[in-house]
Amino acid sequence: MSQPGLNPRRAAVRLLDGVLGKGALLPELLVTGALDKLDPSEKARAQRLAMETLRWMDRADRMLGPFLQRKPELTVHNVLRLSVVELCVDGAAAHGVVNSAVSMVKADKVHHRASGMVNAVLRKIDVTAWDKLPEPRLPKWLRKPLVADYGKKTVEAMEASFANGAPLDLTPKGDPAPLAKAVGGTVLPTGSVRVLGAGQVSALAGYEAGDWWVQDAAAAIPAKVLNAQAGERVLDMCAAPGGKTMQLAMTGADVVAIDVSKKRMVRVRENLERTGLDATLRVVDALEWREALFDAILLDAPCTATGTIRRHPDLPHAKDGADFPTLFALQERMIDHALSQLKPGGRLVFCTCSLLPDEGEIQIEDALKRHDDITVEPITLAGLDPAWTTPEGGLRLRPDYWADTGGMDGFYIAMIRKTV
Repeated sequence: MSQPGLNPRRAAVRLLDGVLGKGALLPELLVTGALDKLDPSEKARAQRLAMETLRWMDRADRMLGPFLQRKPELTVHNVLRLSVVELCVDGAAAHGVVNSAVSMVKADKVHHRASGMVNAVLRKIDVTAWDKLPEPRLPKWLRKPLVADYGKKTVEAMEASFANGAPLDLTPKGDPAPLAKAVGGTVLPTGSVRVLGAGQVSALAGYEAGDWWVQDAAAAIPAKVLNAQAGERVLDMCAAPGGKTMQLAMTGADVVAIDVSKKRMVRVRENLERTGLDATLRVVDALEWREALFDAILLDAPCTATGTIRRHPDLPHAKDGADFPTLFALQERMIDHALSQLKPGGRLVFCTCSLLPDEGEIQIEDALKRHDDITVEPITLAGLDPAWTTPEGGLRLRPDYWADTGGMDGFYIAMIRKTV
């Protein structure tokens, strides 16, 4: 009979090996069936342990450093990291954590000889030293450009937000106040409802009735900026998973939503059906698609997603920045294509869930140089701090904003008007 909690710990280590050893993102690993043999509660625990370890890995490595003569093999290192996080963040009982760690390594045919070292190291961990360590730092490949763009103090504030994770944000179909009361949440300045310690999402009041959907407060702002009107013809250019599509459909506009992923568009359809909203869905490459011109277009372009690390702590460890140039070029092409689909006088909201100016401010500066028939309009929306406006007229959102209530995803948003 296995020790209590051993199976989800083993699964969590496998997930960590996949992210840190193979550069895979957690969703990719989950699709491969990495947790298929676990029951639902064990799956949830394995995912939580893996995410928590990735979130706090830098500090865990600092804690382990003085007791390691040399860097262990990856799997052994991940067992140690996971165990330190359980001890120091979760406050788990030392005997259970240490015994499980030793058992995991002993059972590994490749690494079993390291079990004694694992036992010795973990018994030296002083949990009272944890809070004296610096906030976990981002990997150098990402931290260096962010420090260059924002400065060290701002990046440290972002890192603190990343380490703390993210609460649950909901976009309501109607008045946010009754929803906040029903789910035990609070209404944010921009109208989203934030729930702390939400538990199972589908068990929250109003889920079955389709009264709301999950959407980070920052991610809900672009559709509000576009301000679609009833009767307008509106395009959601990269629609999945559908949060912005539903926002647009709520307005009574004639919404067309396109995305290249058939699988992800199934989720958009499911979300629309649950909420009782309607949009025309098309599975197609946005760059190859043309139809009658639109009054308004929302382009949430593919990007590095560096603004979403609060929710996706695997991202900075699975990536290395090699895809940056390709994404920058794709965003430029998508902006140009979107403008070609826009009526004279129409408006385009360009946004990315990225912290990199190359995927935001610089894209708009360059677009203004390429096109003499566009202008950037000021963004005025209730709940937004005027200080978040950037020199070229866009809106820069950062994870350290609203830090006292749980932060927000990093986003860049700009409203472009086609003048002729």
